[in-house]
Amino acid sequence: MATSLMKKMSFLDEQLNEYKNFLKLEKNLTGNSIDGYLHDVGRLISYLEAERPGITAEQIRLDDLQNFLNWLCEFGISPRTQARNISSIRSFFHYMNYSNKMDTNPSELLEAPKLGKKLPVVLSLEEIDRMVNAIDLSKPEGHRNRAIIETLYGCGLRVSELVNLRLTDIYRKDEFIRVKGKGNKERLVPIGSKALQEIDFYFEKYRNHLSIDPSASNLLFLNRRGKGLTRVMIFTIIKELATRAGIKKVISPHTFRHSFATHLVEGGADLRAVQEMLGHESILTTEIYTHLDREFLRQSIIDHHPRR
Repeated sequence: MATSLMKKMSFLDEQLNEYKNFLKLEKNLTGNSIDGYLHDVGRLISYLEAERPGITAEQIRLDDLQNFLNWLCEFGISPRTQARNISSIRSFFHYMNYSNKMDTNPSELLEAPKLGKKLPVVLSLEEIDRMVNAIDLSKPEGHRNRAIIETLYGCGLRVSELVNLRLTDIYRKDEFIRVKGKGNKERLVPIGSKALQEIDFYFEKYRNHLSIDPSASNLLFLNRRGKGLTRVMIFTIIKELATRAGIKKVISPHTFRHSFATHLVEGGADLRAVQEMLGHESILTTEIYTHLDREFLRQSIIDHHPRR
């Protein structure tokens, strides 16, 4: 979609291509993140071309950007999506200003909509056990799926980190795995004996019997054709297991990451340690789990205190 929108303002074609290279080489962003930025900027460009045909980059003003936000609001775009659009727009105009393609930055005073704190969905340990127990081990992929769940929950991984996990990233003796996260930043995360045990079963019952594609030989988790799993496949596995386990919450692979962090904080883990294990650049991102912990305590009082 972003590509088609960009064609509508040819005067920015070259700048957008250079901006794409900037995001990739200077900011070290991944393909999905780059596509997101370009999509958001492309939506702004499409709007400006429709509202002010023939406008040039130098003619874009703060009023134009604010009118664009009003249009998003009228179109029913959520505050969270608006905030993401603003972040992309600021990044683009910062690049234009930084690279001397514009003398001013019209997005400097652009304000993001207020966002209420939305606490992520978290599974209880009992619910996670129910999902693990719902896996049919009579099927060849059963032990693989168990290993996937235990690794997601046991290490707090993003789905992209899971599907790209390599055999050479596992340090069994030290019980650590090396994870390549956002921006190709690497971190070491402890991996428990339960996850390692399920990985062993997965090798014994499934992986060792596959005809493995040479390009995927170093990937940990494979499909039945001996190739790497996709993000969509992990989502499908999780959804099917949740249904089988009778879990009504709307969950995704990321729910296990939230559950990992929440259970650590509830257990008294240091927030800085949780930040390191999750690979959060800012402690502020990790602090949401302290709010989850307070909510857990509040709900415990409501459920169990005789005066409540």
